[in-house]
Amino acid sequence: MPDQTNTPTRFVGCDVGKALVAVYDSATGMVREWPNTTAAMDQLAATFDAATLAVCEATGGYEANLLDALTRAGVAVHRADARKVKAFIRSFGTLAKTDAIDATALARYAKERHDRLTRWQPCKDRRAELHTLVATRSDLVRSRAAHANRLKSPTAAPVQSELLGLLGAYEQAIAILDQRIANLIETTHELATKARILQAMPGIGPTTAAALLAYMPELGTLGRKQAASLAGLAPHPRQSGNNNAYRRTTGGRPELKRALPMAALSAVRFSPNLKSFHQRLIANGKKPIVALVAAMRKLITIANAKIRDGLTTQLS
Repeated sequence: MPDQTNTPTRFVGCDVGKALVAVYDSATGMVREWPNTTAAMDQLAATFDAATLAVCEATGGYEANLLDALTRAGVAVHRADARKVKAFIRSFGTLAKTDAIDATALARYAKERHDRLTRWQPCKDRRAELHTLVATRSDLVRSRAAHANRLKSPTAAPVQSELLGLLGAYEQAIAILDQRIANLIETTHELATKARILQAMPGIGPTTAAALLAYMPELGTLGRKQAASLAGLAPHPRQSGNNNAYRRTTGGRPELKRALPMAALSAVRFSPNLKSFHQRLIANGKKPIVALVAAMRKLITIANAKIRDGLTTQLS
């Protein structure tokens, strides 16, 4: 939830790049570039006061030095969704794009929306490491599938040995990551507790549980609608005048949405509650994909409630 305990009066926009960070400070009205290093970011953070709110975008991890430095200095910071920021910039009719323009826009975004922006919190209990391991495993699984499909092609004979070698390497790397993920969860008390609760539910095995813990660390602290929305499973209305179009699930975290279909398919087979829920939707004329998404939404809300309540009983 947004943190409104302190009302900021100084707004800083940080456009993060691999080598440099362009920083606009509302106190000076100027843009300055800083090296994206730990020492430089610590020096930058020391120039801000307690009334500062900084905003940056997620840039594939390059923002880590900035976030860590601001956190150590006690400066509030929000890591913004790039899609929202881009839409915000376009709303002013801005067509040009430079680091200075982006930094200035981020500061303006902070000023206009500070009361609705969630303050960034550093990962606890090795969750950042878990996220990296799970995300890397997902990338390798997708690459393995792509090369396996290419191997089945009639034209794959000239590169068959190379593809087989790649597939073997993928299998080995994925197995190693599976073991590292399991070890990390087992040796971290909070993660291990949540994993046991999740795996007690039909349809959720070690891989899905690890994905939920990595991509949705808020699980157990959210409301029912919040959990569904964060997972990208909330149906949003599309109504205008007399036209009430079909609702669609949009937004949320795509990694979560990809992790749940197989779990939901298993759950609607082995959980009596989810099975009857799914069959009822089908009997009422819902499309199979709509019924499956509804089961995914119900699965994530049940998981959220079970972790919140600390239950480990099976779905009945």
